[in-house]
Amino acid sequence: MAQTIEKTHKALVLEAFDVLFNKRDYAAAERYWSPNYIQHSAHIEPGREGLFNLIKSSPPTLKYESDMIVADGDLVIVHGRFSGHGQPANWIAADVVRIEDGRLAEHWDVIEDEATAQQSKSGKPMFGNAFPE
Repeated sequence: MAQTIEKTHKALVLEAFDVLFNKRDYAAAERYWSPNYIQHSAHIEPGREGLFNLIKSSPPTLKYESDMIVADGDLVIVHGRFSGHGQPANWIAADVVRIEDGRLAEHWDVIEDEATAQQSKSGKPMFGNAFPE
């Protein structure tokens, strides 16, 4: 049963991120984010409104892509890339969300600039199988 719940939670997070970050459908996004959403990110104002306002103020070119995702009970961690946000480098993020009652209830993140091939000491990309162009 846990595997089914975790699979459901992963699908929920991926769909929620796509609806908000890529489709920018704020009315639909309200169905995914709890009205009591707790934000731990130092980059985002409190609550669901803080997150939605950040996306509303982002360039229309903003794009989110996911790479890896894991779930354990009510926690989901998704490794993703934010591009088109107007900064010199894409952001690679590990977003941790807690699910409660079928909604994203709490969020933490770790974000860093994506390294180029020349910057990568490992010689490996931070996201996917190729370096950004």
